[in-house]
Amino acid sequence: MLFRQKEVLVLLKKYSISFPKTTIIKTISDIDNFRYPAVLKIDSPEVVHKSDLGLVIFVRNSSDTKQQLKLLENKLKKYDIKDYRFILQKKVEGQEIIVGMKRDPIFGPAILFGLGGVFVEVLKDYSIRIAPLSKKDCLDMINEIKGKKLLSGFRNFPGVNKEKIIALLLKISRLAMNEKDIMEIDFNPVMINKNAEVVDARIIKKDA
Repeated sequence: MLFRQKEVLVLLKKYSISFPKTTIIKTISDIDNFRYPAVLKIDSPEVVHKSDLGLVIFVRNSSDTKQQLKLLENKLKKYDIKDYRFILQKKVEGQEIIVGMKRDPIFGPAILFGLGGVFVEVLKDYSIRIAPLSKKDCLDMINEIKGKKLLSGFRNFPGVNKEKIIALLLKISRLAMNEKDIMEIDFNPVMINKNAEVVDARIIKKDA
């Protein structure tokens, strides 16, 4: 069963995992009072990968948001998606990474780390450890990937604070060990800037 956005935010807060300001749109005032630029997207248990369906849109102001809402509603009708809500999220910048977890029936929760985007999707550049993780495990995971140079600073890629990545890996490890009904976690992307902010989260729990 896929977590709804409200459930995701409650879980992230519980484990002190940072995320950008996020609002579930209920009235026009939610749109008008939001601090832009932002990202407009849907929250639906019927959709696993929102970006693949064009259901994540960058918006610059409230007028832009209202226009894009109509376009999104048409897309949802086209895909016959009926159970959904609209979300506004503050746009953040940083180095993209992916952090995830999948619960293996034998070994338990396996934690994944990699660079975001093409690095993990096409190049399969990631590392995995079985929870619980130590700080050394986290550092080894960072140093194992082929794209590790990008985290230290390379050409157009500024270096990042690896301690923020380590802290996030330890938090997802603790979450996985405590929340045994959660089967999968996909934090993708996570933006590393002054913090490690989870921009999009997909969490699947065991069916009741």
